[in-house]
Amino acid sequence: MTFSGWPVEALEFYEGLAADNSKTYWTAHLEFYESRVRGPMLELLTALEPEFGPGKIFRPYRDVRFSKDKSPYKTHLGAWIESGCYVQLSADGLAAGSGLYQMSPEQLDRYRTAILNDLTGPELSVVIADIEKAGIAVHGHGSLKTAPRGYPKDHPRVELLRHKGLTTWKEWPPAEWLGTPRAQTEILEFLRASLPLRDWLDQNAR
Repeated sequence: MTFSGWPVEALEFYEGLAADNSKTYWTAHLEFYESRVRGPMLELLTALEPEFGPGKIFRPYRDVRFSKDKSPYKTHLGAWIESGCYVQLSADGLAAGSGLYQMSPEQLDRYRTAILNDLTGPELSVVIADIEKAGIAVHGHGSLKTAPRGYPKDHPRVELLRHKGLTTWKEWPPAEWLGTPRAQTEILEFLRASLPLRDWLDQNAR
């Protein structure tokens, strides 16, 4: 089926789940979740696949083994796309990200080497600046307080050296257009605008 957005009740479903995170609530709304929440996400992933690769929806159950919060269900729907993209729906609206959230040690070594390089390092700075001009935030993750051990603390790109992950991220608050094909258009525009960062990471870190 063609993606046509999420009904406003999908966001209300997560509002209700946040208020009553119980098996009783989940079971009572399971059919709605499958058809009106998860179903549209599957349609969106199918629409995005030709350009960004296959995706999968994360399980709705929380891992509570090591958490003080024993709420059994996630209060958002998350989906991962093979090319390094993420889409999320919750009571707060729609959100999407792209990049590398957590680099492996090998990826991190390659990333830092590229930051030090006089060609690829400045190139990344330009990529980030252009994305931010387009109104998309670029976030570092797992960032150190100072330069990594063995790297110069006064390096001109020390801020980039500190990161252990680097992603773009955008959020859209609840709006009527979430229930229309415009939701797909917004995600597509975001992912395409994020491509320069993803490409840089693919070439220099993955």
